[in-house]
Amino acid sequence: MKILVIGGNGTIGKKVSERLTQKHEVLVAGRNSGDVTVDFSDSSSITSMFESVGKLDAIVAIAGDAKWDKLDNLSEEDFYIGIKSKMMGQVNVVRIGKEYLNSGGSITLSTGILADDPVDMTTSAAMVNGAINSFVKAVALELEDRKRINVVCSDLVEDSFEKYKDYFPGNTPVPMYKIVDGYVKSIEGKITGRILRIMA
Repeated sequence: MKILVIGGNGTIGKKVSERLTQKHEVLVAGRNSGDVTVDFSDSSSITSMFESVGKLDAIVAIAGDAKWDKLDNLSEEDFYIGIKSKMMGQVNVVRIGKEYLNSGGSITLSTGILADDPVDMTTSAAMVNGAINSFVKAVALELEDRKRINVVCSDLVEDSFEKYKDYFPGNTPVPMYKIVDGYVKSIEGKITGRILRIMA
């Protein structure tokens, strides 16, 4: 398969790309590096990315930003960071990318445990994660030509544990291979409309 991994140079994206490369042709899209660059918060940039890579068998999005802070400190503009990037970036990947997806192809989006089990200072991030989970269940009903969509929703990953452990007291980090397996299940399997919750 020809697979585009948006965010393929990130902590999770790099491991997903490495696994997929063992069996498939993988193209990596990133903000500043990769086979193609993309501004995830700009729909015209997303369109240009798809134009440059052409037809695909699978699209994977492991990208997007959101502001972490106390609710009292978050302005309306702070919320728009996550809405424009993490949320609408992924919505636009589906909205635009489905036209570049071959029959029977798949789209895999990314969220995380904050959608179901938020922690302190994650009001914005939890909001957009929950929105994407709901979006995937709904849009799966409308995709045509046997096209599929799922979302990988993981707990705190081992490779980021040291950086984020103080935010997630008592959370057991997930081995990276389990998270990568979730993406493989979505891409190489036949499921659709699923929230693949990856826990330790």
